[in-house]
Amino acid sequence: MSDIQIFTIGEEDKNKRLDMFLLSKTNNLTRSYLKNLIDNANVLVNSKNVKSGYSLKVNDKIELLIPDIKIADIVAENIPIDIIYQDKYLAVINKPQNMTVHPAGNLRSGTLVNALMFHIKDLSGINGDLRPGIVHRLDKDTSGLLVIAKDDVTHLNLQKQIQNKTCHRIYLAVTYGKFSKQTGTIQNNLARGNSQHEKIFVVPSGQGRLAITNYKVLDYNSGFSLVEYELKTGRTHQIRVHSANMGHAIVGDKLYGKPNEKFNLNGQLLHAHKLIFNHPETNELMEFTAPLPDYFTKFLNEHSLQNIN
Repeated sequence: MSDIQIFTIGEEDKNKRLDMFLLSKTNNLTRSYLKNLIDNANVLVNSKNVKSGYSLKVNDKIELLIPDIKIADIVAENIPIDIIYQDKYLAVINKPQNMTVHPAGNLRSGTLVNALMFHIKDLSGINGDLRPGIVHRLDKDTSGLLVIAKDDVTHLNLQKQIQNKTCHRIYLAVTYGKFSKQTGTIQNNLARGNSQHEKIFVVPSGQGRLAITNYKVLDYNSGFSLVEYELKTGRTHQIRVHSANMGHAIVGDKLYGKPNEKFNLNGQLLHAHKLIFNHPETNELMEFTAPLPDYFTKFLNEHSLQNIN
């Protein structure tokens, strides 16, 4: 059954934002999930729909409805996947290139979720009916590590670690050009363009959403750099856009990179190489590394770049 919680605002909570008040009262829920509940009229203030930023008043009555989780009719498919770790709470997957993470639009098969439904019995449902277990995403043509949640408490804990930047997601990429600085932080705002729905753009401050990426150049040779990127936020296409915006597009990136490449690559040379987080149940520090795919190491070897493997 759906869970309904009721709060009455006292003097001590006057003028607080609605979403921040609920965040303080619901330890297992994230701000993004609460915003989704508010936007979908699962939160009422004095029996009315309001926005996340609503300023609370004394004696306001808040009704919070946490709906039952429903899993869509997704067909479980016996697609081989590389499960590098799992226990009763979570699993860590090494996703291959050319695999979409979850169903969307008319795409209903061949995704990581279809495979997960076959290989893993229990998956969290809090991220929506088409994304059971999916805590964070990788682009279709980006390979590497993803953590999968098997229950909603685990899911919310992992989401909070990502939001609090205590979950470390480290990528390797091959880019064009030589960086002027060996290390640095890229920080700007990103948003979708109006005419090119798929493409993400850097936009002025005050627009879009803040995106922060750290980088470290590991090697350079013959016009190519091997770069380590660490996400501090998780916006769509973030590393690809940030790298291209610096003038160092990722090799093989058909959307943001150079046209007419002749390397016979099926996508960008971007790999989620390392994942570090605290286990939601035991608080043990967990660290996982996924070796670079063969096509990635082949490019490194052909261009005399450091082979991480």
